[in-house]
Amino acid sequence: MRSMKQFMTQARMRDMYLRKRWATLRAAVGIFLLACGITANARALLAATTMAQDAQVQAKIQSALKDKKYRDVTASVSKGVVTLSGKVDVYGYKLDAVKTSRSVDGVHLVLDNLAVGGSSVPDQKLQQELLEKIQTSRVGFGQVFDAITVQVQRGVVTLGGHAVDPATIELTVSLVESMPGVKGVVEKIQVDPLSAMDDQIRMAEFNAIYNYSPLSEYSTVPERPIRISVQNGKVTLYGVVGTQMDKDVVGLRASQVPGILHVTNDLMVAGQGHK
Repeated sequence: MRSMKQFMTQARMRDMYLRKRWATLRAAVGIFLLACGITANARALLAATTMAQDAQVQAKIQSALKDKKYRDVTASVSKGVVTLSGKVDVYGYKLDAVKTSRSVDGVHLVLDNLAVGGSSVPDQKLQQELLEKIQTSRVGFGQVFDAITVQVQRGVVTLGGHAVDPATIELTVSLVESMPGVKGVVEKIQVDPLSAMDDQIRMAEFNAIYNYSPLSEYSTVPERPIRISVQNGKVTLYGVVGTQMDKDVVGLRASQVPGILHVTNDLMVAGQGHK
């Protein structure tokens, strides 16, 4: 009799335990489902907010790119990431479109998929046009002391050589970017080191060459200057002269300047190429 009573007691206790456990489980499931619902609603709200923000950003970009030079440019926005597609006529317009888009409030990243269309210019012709444009863009001491090289491959321009100051590099790059036919620009121009001694040598070389009467004609022809590049006392002569004699005279005059370590005469003779 006692054994049966104990059995019944244990059964009731087990039943109560199972009921409590099931109630706890149901409560946990309910909380979980409620949380899922809240999370789904939050995600939906966040997605709607993001879409609205993207729409605002896209409207701002379209307004910023309303200039006719961007007429073939389209912009799409997703979570603050802007993708620019289409084409422009000039490489500089491509850079301007990217820069303008980056400046819009709410933009986190700009992906540039723009192509450069416009006119197609043979590499050799484009190289010559760029050289002439660069050489005639600065008249005076700044141009004389800069020695910038230009190479073109499939419309991509590589700028090399030396410049006296960073401002010259910025001017040159900007000038090249705005040239029709240019598809890209790689800038490798080196800035000459700051040196009072080099500055003195530059002026002394200028006076020795340009103030020498047999060479005075070159001071009035900006598209064919004798360029004087100086780094740490070493002088390199670039540019084009009319005759071999002029090249030899320039080299001789340059080598007579006090304080120089070495003179490299890389002048070209018109119609003869590099000797």
